[in-house]
Formats: sequence, C-alpha cells, structure tokens
Amino acid sequence: MVFSSLLFTFIFLPLVTGLFYLSKEKYRNYVLLVASFLFYAYGEPEFVYVMLLSILINYCFALLVNRANTAGQKNQAKLCLFLDVALNLALLFVCKYLNFAISIGNALFQKELPMADITLPIGISFFTFQALSYVIDVYYERVNVQKNPLYIALYISFFPQLIAGPIVRYHSIEEQITKRVYSVNKFGEGTQRFLLGFCKKILLSNHLAVVAEGIRGMDVHTASPSLLWLGSICYSLQIFYDFSGYSDMAIGLGKIFGFEFEENFNYPYISRSVTEFWRRWHISLGQWFRDYVYIPLGGSKVCVPRHILNLLIVWLLTGIWHGANYNFVVWGLIYFCLLVLEKYAVKPEQRKSGLLRILWQAVTLLCVNFAWVIFNSLHLKDGIRYCLAMIGYYHIPFEIMNEQLLKYMREYGFFLLAGLVFATPAAKKIGSVLSRNRMSAYAADLLLPICYGIAFLWAVSFLILGAHNPFIYFNF
Repeated sequence: MVFSSLLFTFIFLPLVTGLFYLSKEKYRNYVLLVASFLFYAYGEPEFVYVMLLSILINYCFALLVNRANTAGQKNQAKLCLFLDVALNLALLFVCKYLNFAISIGNALFQKELPMADITLPIGISFFTFQALSYVIDVYYERVNVQKNPLYIALYISFFPQLIAGPIVRYHSIEEQITKRVYSVNKFGEGTQRFLLGFCKKILLSNHLAVVAEGIRGMDVHTASPSLLWLGSICYSLQIFYDFSGYSDMAIGLGKIFGFEFEENFNYPYISRSVTEFWRRWHISLGQWFRDYVYIPLGGSKVCVPRHILNLLIVWLLTGIWHGANYNFVVWGLIYFCLLVLEKYAVKPEQRKSGLLRILWQAVTLLCVNFAWVIFNSLHLKDGIRYCLAMIGYYHIPFEIMNEQLLKYMREYGFFLLAGLVFATPAAKKIGSVLSRNRMSAYAADLLLPICYGIAFLWAVSFLILGAHNPFIYFNF
C-alpha cells in the first residue's frame, strides 16, 4: 500500500485516524501497531514474518545488552551487540544481497550456481537500520532499554516511516511513544504537511517520471544530447520530489498521531558543495552512517590515508545500501572520489574568491546529475553510455529545437518549471516576506488552505485516471 493511493488516502487513513482518536489514550499505540502490521501485510503478507523476526531479534538482544551493562560485564555486552549486528546484517544479506553475491561468485569462479528464489521485502533496509540503531544506543547507554515488546514493535513497524523512511532514531521518539502531545493545531499542521508531500509526489514526481523514463528507454547512440539532458534533469527532480514527498507525508502522518519526526530534506539542489549536498539530502541516512560507521572508524580525526579509507568504507556501504547492483556501488564511489577531491584539493569553504565557489557549486550540481544517471540505470554499462551520449561522445548534434524535446516541453514543461522553482526556497521566502505584512499574512492564511485543497483534488484526479504512481525508494 502506498500513501499516494486512493485506498490509503480515502479508506485506510481515515479509518485508522478515526479509530485512533476514538480510543482511550492507553490503547492508541496498540491501534497504531495493528494498523502498521495491516499496512505492511497488504499485498505481500509473508513479509510480515521477516519484520517480526527483526523485531524479536533486536528486542531480545537489547535486553541482553542492557543486562550485561548493568552487571558491569562489558565483554558480554559487546558480544551480544556483535551477535545482534551479525544477525541483522545476515537477514539483510539473505533478503537483499544473496543473489548479487551469487552472480559475483559465478563470474569470478566460472560457475553456474542457481539464483535464490527470494523476493525483496519492502523497506527492509530502513527498518533494519532503525532496529540496529536502537540496540547500539542501548549498548552505549544513550537510551534506556524498552521492556515492553509492543512498544519496540511500534517503533520499528510504525507505518508512516516504515517503507521509505526517514530513518527514525529511538532517542528521538523514546518519550513520545508513551507520552505525546495532541492538539488541533498539530493535527492541522500534520494534514497540511501530508497534502504537501502528496502533491509533490503526484503532480511533480509522477509527471517528471514520464519524461525521464521515456527518454531513458531511447537508444542513446542516436538520441540528441539535448534530449538526454532533459531526461537526466527530470530524473534528478523526480527522485527528489518522490523521496522528499514521501518524507513530507511521513512527517505529516507522524504529527497527526502525535509524533515529531526530524526533517529528511533541506533543499539539496541549492548546495554549494558535495559535502553540503549530503547534509541536505536524505539527512537521516547520512546521520546514521556518520554516527554508526564514520565516527567509530575515527572520522576525520585521523591521518590522511586513514581518513580516505574511512570515506571509502562509508561510501561503499552507502552505495550498497541502496541496492544489490554494480551501478549503486559505482554511484557510491563517485561521491567518495568527489568528497576526497573536495576535502583535499578544492576546499571550497576556504576559498575567498566568489567565482571559485560559484564554479564549484556548478560542478557539484553537474556531478550530482551525472551520478543520478548511473543510479537510475538498469545496468552500469547503460548508465555509462547515457553519460557519454550527454557529452556528445557518439557525435549526435546537440539540437535544442529537437521535435521530441519540444513535444515533452509542451506537455510537461509546466511541471519541469514548477519542479525547478520548488526545489529552491524561493516560495518559502516569498511566504516569509508576505507574512511580515498584516493584511498579506491574513490573506495567505485564508488562501493557503484553499490552494492546498485545489492541488489535492487535482492530484486525486490523476489517481482516478490511473496515473503512473510508484515510489522509487520502495526498492531499497
């Protein structure tokens, strides 16, 4: 079940919300827990067993780690933590990476081992990382162990962020699980945030996807570079509105049920460097790797070769986290190379020249765009060929007045322009300026709900017509 569907929006969500607020406060968490399992079971019920196994493993090992810590048995606590990490990664490996490993083994040793008949459980990377962070934080005594297994089950399975994040850390909602604030204003804010994400997904991401996928399916050896650039830009915006739209909906749903989740995106395409881009894009994943991999390895407070090795490990893992394919590994390595270049050669934050900073910002956006081409490719060689065709490697003329390009612009140019505008804080700044004037603020307060309502009905009309509607990050 996806958030941007008629079933979820008009049946599942109203029923769960109504039942939640009609229940006594002490039963509300259990309403959410049952709803979360029903949400996850929709379509593929057998995946629930994988999630239940993850919940059981991490609940039990957190208790064991806490008991050993309390008794002062640090070695035993460390062993329990090691076993927990090993079991979590083994579960993730079998479900997500086993066939990739078999294909690598077959290629290296000239074997023909059969592939395992395993379907990837939706959102396994997200809920595995959440569960791991909980046990690790218990080990380091950053959070108190939770003895109620149903509360841990809710933390790991809570449906707003279960499928595609953000990756919620237990310390951020530890108190909220048992004690939350409910108000009409908070409910209204949550509804507005959900509608924002809903419209981002359906009106922007889905329409940009038609252009990106249509152009990706062309023969790059004969396609105009201008058309390929249009496709790559549309995909860069598509994946942003797809994922940030889902995060908006998750944060909004959390507010509706009394939870406060941290932000997951902060206008990444205005970044002036690659480092800044990854502080603004998928913030929860970047923070997870920083806190549980990069800093434990020594971070940047080590010698240069070790620092470079730390970056290599983090970005190899980041690439592999996204999927079992060579293109994701190369995508991660691209960012590793860019970050090493940035930190040890370019150093944009130390440059006094505004021109050099602007130049590096342009280079950052170009590299991000090329990296998305690799990320979006079915096979690594396809992505490389697409990138080569974009820079004219196949000697196809760069035709700005290409007939197909003009056709796409006539049909989808509005969505591309809107996507470019809303990828910057321009609209937010305009709203901030208007809010300073009393009359303008009053008009904005009156018109904003109407605008949201119109946009929502427009988006729903596309769902009724059966518009293209998958979430990219459901694959991870």
